[in-house]
Amino acid sequence: MLATATATDQTRVAAAIARTVQPPQHETCQAGHRIAENLKLLHDSLPITRRLLRAGDAVYEAGERFESLHVVNSGIFKLVNLSADGREQVVGLQFKGDWLGFDGIATGRHGCDAVAMDTGEVWTVRYDALLQASLRQPALMAVMHAAMSREMSRDRDALLSICTLPADARVAEFLHNWAASLSERGLRTDQITLRMTRAEIGNYLGMKLETVSRALSRLARDKVIEFSETGRREVRIPDLAVLSACVQRSLAPEGATLQ
Repeated sequence: MLATATATDQTRVAAAIARTVQPPQHETCQAGHRIAENLKLLHDSLPITRRLLRAGDAVYEAGERFESLHVVNSGIFKLVNLSADGREQVVGLQFKGDWLGFDGIATGRHGCDAVAMDTGEVWTVRYDALLQASLRQPALMAVMHAAMSREMSRDRDALLSICTLPADARVAEFLHNWAASLSERGLRTDQITLRMTRAEIGNYLGMKLETVSRALSRLARDKVIEFSETGRREVRIPDLAVLSACVQRSLAPEGATLQ
């Protein structure tokens, strides 16, 4: 048991989740433009090493010395920690335009692994070179700070979801956020390929594998999503608004106890 939701808590939760699952259309368009502009700024201002990675390749590993930051140019990457019992715990997902490596700035060493989930490319910039270039081009520092802020907001929203949403809605929000991230980058959203196993989705959402499977099956039964004939990793989303509504309906009523 974590807490008891007050009326104020409930309003805050509803507003935060509503903004996550149903962002204004103009913000989606602005996000795509921002990503393109930021990549161009980095390309024009700094020496960049472009790295092509295959599924399973690590950009960096926990304990590795921190020297560089990495910006995703294509593909999807996961951030992975080891739990106390040695199991892998997915703690973040990064898409095109997202940064990798902020965890190493404070201590000088990376605190997690960053791993490619499919074929992708990162642009690697040395951190000391970025700081130097920012003296001449302050916009670079603003871009990095904005990326840090977005990452903190995502982490907060993820914790909010785990603390407030039941299983089906948590999985629905996960799918919606994945599709929204693709939409911001001008990619197809009506059908997505989940690059994670059910177990990975479960530990990312704080759920058991069986709970994830049952939640996906119920969403499919209710026709909120559809599975492709080629496999259950291919998920079709007929209507993002319906997926969003599924999350909204699940918000606990006022005074409910959050499990």
